[in-house]
Amino acid sequence: MSSTQATAPSVSDAAIPDRFYEILKGVWGFSSLRPSQEAAIASILEGRDTLVIMPTGGGKSLCYQAPAIYRGGMTIVVSPLIALMKDQVDSLKQVGVNAVRVDSTLTLPEKREIAQELRSGNVRLLFVSPERIASPDFVRLLEGNEVHTIAIDEAHCVSQWGHDFRPEYRQLSSLRNVFPNAAMHAFTATATVKVRADIMDQLQLKQPRMLISSFDRPNLTYRVLPQVELENQILEVCERHRGSGGIVYCLRRNDVEVITAFLQSKGISAVGYHAGMPHEERKRAQEAFLTESIDVAVATVAFGMGIDRSNVRFVLHASIPKSIEHYQQETGRAGRDGLPAECVLFHSVGDVMTLKKITESSLREANASEEIVAASRLQIEEMSRYCQTPVCRHRALVQYFGQSYDLASCGACDVCLGDTDEVPDSKIIAQKILSCVFRVQERFGVNHVVDVLLGARTQAVVQRGHDQVSTYGILKEVPKAQLKDWVYQLAGQGALTLDGTEFPVLKLNPNSRAILFGDAQPRLIRTATKAKERKQAAASEASIHADSGLFEKLRLLRKKLAQEQNVPPFVIFGDTTLIEMSATRPSSLEAMLMISGVGNTKLNAYGQDFLDEITNYCAQNSLEMDAQWKSSVAQSGSSQPAMRVGRTGATGTKNITIPMLREGKSFDEIASKAGITPGTVASHLLEMMETEAISSIDPWVSEATQRRILAAAEKVGRERLKPIFEHLNQEVPYEHLRLVLNFEKQNS
Repeated sequence: MSSTQATAPSVSDAAIPDRFYEILKGVWGFSSLRPSQEAAIASILEGRDTLVIMPTGGGKSLCYQAPAIYRGGMTIVVSPLIALMKDQVDSLKQVGVNAVRVDSTLTLPEKREIAQELRSGNVRLLFVSPERIASPDFVRLLEGNEVHTIAIDEAHCVSQWGHDFRPEYRQLSSLRNVFPNAAMHAFTATATVKVRADIMDQLQLKQPRMLISSFDRPNLTYRVLPQVELENQILEVCERHRGSGGIVYCLRRNDVEVITAFLQSKGISAVGYHAGMPHEERKRAQEAFLTESIDVAVATVAFGMGIDRSNVRFVLHASIPKSIEHYQQETGRAGRDGLPAECVLFHSVGDVMTLKKITESSLREANASEEIVAASRLQIEEMSRYCQTPVCRHRALVQYFGQSYDLASCGACDVCLGDTDEVPDSKIIAQKILSCVFRVQERFGVNHVVDVLLGARTQAVVQRGHDQVSTYGILKEVPKAQLKDWVYQLAGQGALTLDGTEFPVLKLNPNSRAILFGDAQPRLIRTATKAKERKQAAASEASIHADSGLFEKLRLLRKKLAQEQNVPPFVIFGDTTLIEMSATRPSSLEAMLMISGVGNTKLNAYGQDFLDEITNYCAQNSLEMDAQWKSSVAQSGSSQPAMRVGRTGATGTKNITIPMLREGKSFDEIASKAGITPGTVASHLLEMMETEAISSIDPWVSEATQRRILAAAEKVGRERLKPIFEHLNQEVPYEHLRLVLNFEKQNS
């Protein structure tokens, strides 16, 4: 099997027809695609087998959903979790797409209804769990349907070397025999080189095109900090994001229950979730989080893959994850809407040891091979090194997956932000700790050694005479949690050996002796003593100008409508759409349709409700409607608080966008680099055209679309845009209409 690989993929405008973009705007309200989406969609429209590796939040689902609408016929989507399928079907129905799911939860009447829909030939997307593929009734259910595309979501589940192997995924290659003419496309957010090869082999992809997006998530701020006072550390993060959605991952079920109770006692809206809870209780907890009735989910890793909530503002790990792949997948649930989010990991060497023990025991119970056990152990050690090594977190993650990272500093992680610093007397402190291990004859564990160093008068210390050794109380000024972490840091650096599994004992080794004799320099770190500003990735231009009060009003309206529809709030509109509404404050349905994420179906269903809310709020607060974001200074006199003060204002973004527009870069590429919306880039181009002539607008609007716009303008006139928009069946974005007519005027 051979494949072609494209990293940082790009496609020509001709690869995707104008009609596709018209459907994209009409159905989803998007005027453009990200470059990685363009490449994937072009390959799917070609009917070529494809492996797409795109980070969470990169828009994978649109890559198989939009071509299904454009091409007609049926696309089968294999998805591992029922909750994930339900959310996607609900979201598609909200934009007027006929999609159904087949899974074990369906009642007999529901199955009959779905069978009737499938026989009609009008279903465009069929979501199915991998277990149903093997059912004898499955193929009969699809008789008479043209299945031209099979999309395998969460494709890493097919590989035993992946972070979430599921044996039932191995049978998916049988779809080749059932639908020999269908192209197969595999999608995943994380996959090492070994996993990629296994996916292509197991699914029998035919000469696939492999498209790998950047693994970097620039909107995420990573913090990896030692555990000191874990409950209070967790509370600090939750307080920082009070009122926003967050996930706290725990290693053990008991940890979930203890931390949930602690957060609730502090007034945090939290719910617990783990596999030991009754099914109905887990279901209620998950629904409470998805519907935004609860802010924080405290959970084991059993919670997550089926969570499609786009506005999770933080993901916190209360212990070390199983692997860097797990970490990338789990932190990827933050900021899926592209807005800034925070990922915090509190680690300890003790958790590393516990995790190794739990994982190995679980694998041996499942009769896993020694090769798999060894691979799992190595993954935990790689994760531990990631925590212990003070290098830029964005760079470390990107390089782990085989890509380069060119920035000297990400400005969005604990290392680059200075959240931790090196202990000035690291060598002396390490020598005191190692000397104490020697004085107690290398026969005791971490807790006892720490008690001796602190000068504690515990029964064990006094009975054994360790209150008489020279190292007794030698570090009594250090907080216990901090000292314990330093002992584990030395163990993590190989300067101490933890011998045994049930009750590990601290022992010296050659590295210990090198430090004791001054031949080696250890490095101990601690949380920075001076307060650090909690920075996040730069806000979008819409966030800078959005009115926070209006945004909250729109959130409440969204929640009310979602409850009436019995769907999660993000299915109505995402936070990015509400932020843009709060910034532009449209005065008409025509203006609202210009907002990213507002398509025809949602405009008809919800447009008037949101327009009324915006109009009332602006009247009550004397706010201008149809705001244009002329400049940051012009907005500064408003009495209303902005949602976020970003690091780059409107003038700053023009310094980025104008040179790139002169180079003919696409709106989407410029928007991605400048941290603004494609619509804002279009407005910058229109301003640029007022002062300088441009020879062509072909890089932004295809010649075919230009001809359609001009032909419509000839028929209905050029005075107003709405008649032109309606004459074109509401398929061409307003920014394209403005651009074409301005260009015509400039060259007349």
